[in-house]
Amino acid sequence: MNIREIELPGIGQKFEIITKNKDKVVIIIHDDGRREIYHFDDDDYEESISNITFNDSEARRVAAILGGMVYKPQALESVEMAFAGLVIEWFKVEPNAPVVSQTIGGIDLRNKYGVNVIAIMKKSLRKVISPGPDALIEAGDTLVISGERSELKSFIKEMLTSEG
Repeated sequence: MNIREIELPGIGQKFEIITKNKDKVVIIIHDDGRREIYHFDDDDYEESISNITFNDSEARRVAAILGGMVYKPQALESVEMAFAGLVIEWFKVEPNAPVVSQTIGGIDLRNKYGVNVIAIMKKSLRKVISPGPDALIEAGDTLVISGERSELKSFIKEMLTSEG
């Protein structure tokens, strides 16, 4: 994650954040305690697609939630559910990952990794439930995948990240 801090004289501080998945978020902390959060289009970092404003009290409550003070997740690498060795995970496909622009059948992930794609949440928020072998995987899609923990870890590392 890359964070750039900019002083805004007479206004407050601005924080530009680029996440590992290349999402851009800008947080402006006003001198009067208000916080504005802007989320930007993945394809155009100049185009804000959503924003929200919190007062000081609201911002502190949200910070406590994000910081794990209200609910601390179990020590798992991602959201998952285990049942007799079966693990289900949600993972966002990173830009330049090896699976980008490939189909489920073309990757042959069931035979190579022992992994199944249960659903795909497209970047456009369209849901594809029980996708077939012709389903195309694109950067920014969130895959709901199932398999053994070690198989999922291998598949995620080798195929869903930019490092793969």
